[in-house]
Amino acid sequence: MSDSIGGQVLRLNAKPARDAGVPRPEAPHAVLKDALSSRPFDGAVTAFVLACLPRSKAPVLWVQDRASRLENGRVYGPALKGLRLLRVEVSHARDVLWAMEEGAGCAGLAAVVGEVHGAPPVLDFTATKRLAMRAEATGLPVWLIRSGAAEGLSAARERWRVGSLPSAPHPYNAAASGAPVWEAELFRARGRAPGTWSVQHDGRADRLRFLPRSGDGPLEADHGTAAHAAR
Repeated sequence: MSDSIGGQVLRLNAKPARDAGVPRPEAPHAVLKDALSSRPFDGAVTAFVLACLPRSKAPVLWVQDRASRLENGRVYGPALKGLRLLRVEVSHARDVLWAMEEGAGCAGLAAVVGEVHGAPPVLDFTATKRLAMRAEATGLPVWLIRSGAAEGLSAARERWRVGSLPSAPHPYNAAASGAPVWEAELFRARGRAPGTWSVQHDGRADRLRFLPRSGDGPLEADHGTAAHAAR
């Protein structure tokens, strides 16, 4: 997998980019990363995390609490290319955190993803610090998807807020929807500047494309669709 930002293509398993401002959320760095949904019942955050997971023969542990399943649904594993999911469904956030911490210590997994809805008391800074330390100690990427009103404190090394944008133009049918487009905001990170991007996943090339949001005038008003049409 690789990503393209401003014409630059970065590939996984290559040496890290010298530009600390280039986001590489899909890189298999062994850190805890938060992914917050920008609005209820928006599947963009799930799709974004799926696109960022490392492709491996080893499975990804995916844990959901009950409220997350009701709002976000279940990931349909057989439809995923290059990913094997080991899904665990629990009732409470405390069980999600326990399963994530145990999974982060398992060498047979490619990554760990947990979904927690809202801001339950058990999901405090100490809990996220434990996950962050376990990920860095064992070398396993860990994602925590937080839906609902769930900012709060977190020890995550990167914190992303993700939402849907109007889809890109269809290459063959102007009346049909094109590829999905997400708005991804990196609002907290160590060693890199925050920013906001329009993001697409190129399924054929298996890479993420980041287009910086301009933040001004008509381009911002139409959510960047004009820029995608012009490419």
